[in-house]
Amino acid sequence: MSAGGGKSRLAHDPLAPSPRARVVAYAVLVAWSLIVLFPIYWMVTTSFKTPIDVNAGPVYIPGVDYEASTEAWDYIVNDEPQTARALVNTAVVGVVSSLLTLVLGASASYGLSRLEYRPRIASAAAFVAGIAVAAATAAAGLAWQFGILLGLAFFAASVATWARRFEARLSNDDIAFWLISQRILPPIAVVLPLYVFFQQLHLLDTRLALIVSYVGANVPIAIWLLRDFFAGIPVHLEEAAAIDGASRPQTFWFVVLPAAVPGLVATFLFIMVFAWNEFLIASVLTSADAQTMPMLVAAQNATRGPQWWNMSVLILIMSMPVILMAGFLERFIARGLLVGAVKG
Repeated sequence: MSAGGGKSRLAHDPLAPSPRARVVAYAVLVAWSLIVLFPIYWMVTTSFKTPIDVNAGPVYIPGVDYEASTEAWDYIVNDEPQTARALVNTAVVGVVSSLLTLVLGASASYGLSRLEYRPRIASAAAFVAGIAVAAATAAAGLAWQFGILLGLAFFAASVATWARRFEARLSNDDIAFWLISQRILPPIAVVLPLYVFFQQLHLLDTRLALIVSYVGANVPIAIWLLRDFFAGIPVHLEEAAAIDGASRPQTFWFVVLPAAVPGLVATFLFIMVFAWNEFLIASVLTSADAQTMPMLVAAQNATRGPQWWNMSVLILIMSMPVILMAGFLERFIARGLLVGAVKG
C-alpha cells in the first residue's frame, strides 16, 4: 500500500511536467538536435562527393541521391603533402601552448585567490611609462638592449621617488579585471606588433612564435576561469597541510591541484579549442613550415573557387582529435567532481 501511495504522490507531483509538456519538450530537443547536427552530417556527406556532385546542387543521401566517392579523402590523405605537417603543427602548438597557459594561469589564479596584492597605482603607471621609454628609445634607432635598461632604470627611479607619494592602491579584483580586459582588445590590433616583434627575432613561420602568441592571448582566460575555482576550495585543507609541515608549494602541488582537477581539465579544454581553431594570428605569423590546419582549410579556396569537398575532409580530420580528447578527459572531470563531492 505504501508503494502504491508513493506512486500516487509521484503521479500527482505538482512539479512534474504534464504528458503534453513532455511531448513538446522532446519535440523541441529533437528539432534543436537536428539543427545542431545537420551541419556535421552535411560536412560528412560532402567529403564523399565528387566536384560534379557538389556543383550539381544539394543532394543529401549517399547511395540514393549520389554515388559516394573517396576521391577527396584520397587526395587529402595521400596526395596533399601539407596535411600531415599542418596536423602535426596544430597538435604541437595547441598542446604545448595549452599546457604552458594552464601552468601560468593556475599559478597566477591561485595567488590571486589566496594572497592579497596591494600595488600602488603610481607604481603600475611608472612601469607602463618605463615600457614607453624603452619603446621610444628603440624607435629612435638605438639598440633595444639599451632601451630595456633605460626603461628599467626609469621604473626603478620612479618607484623610489615620486611613485611613493601616492597611496592609492590596486586590489586583487582590479588585477583580475585588468587581466581579462586584455581579451577585450580586438586581435587585429595586436597582430601587426606581433609580426614586427617576431620578424626582428627571426622567428616568423615557426611553432615557437605561435606558442608564445597563444600563451599570451589565453593566459587571461585561464586566470579568470581558475580563480573562482581555487577560491571555492576550502582553506582548511591548506591549513591542515601547513600544520602537518607542508610548505606552500607542497600544499599547492599535493593538496590544491588534486582538488582542482575538474577546473584544470575544463580550462585546458577551453584553451585547447581556442588554440586549435585560431586563424588570424596563424595567418600573419606563418606561411609554410608552421602552417596549421585552419590555414590549410582556408588554402582550399583556390582560384577555381572553394573546393568544398577538400575543405570537408580537412575539417573532419581537424575535428576528430579534439572530439576524442574531450571524450577522454570527460572521465577525469566526472572523477574530480565526485572526489570534490565526497570531500565536501
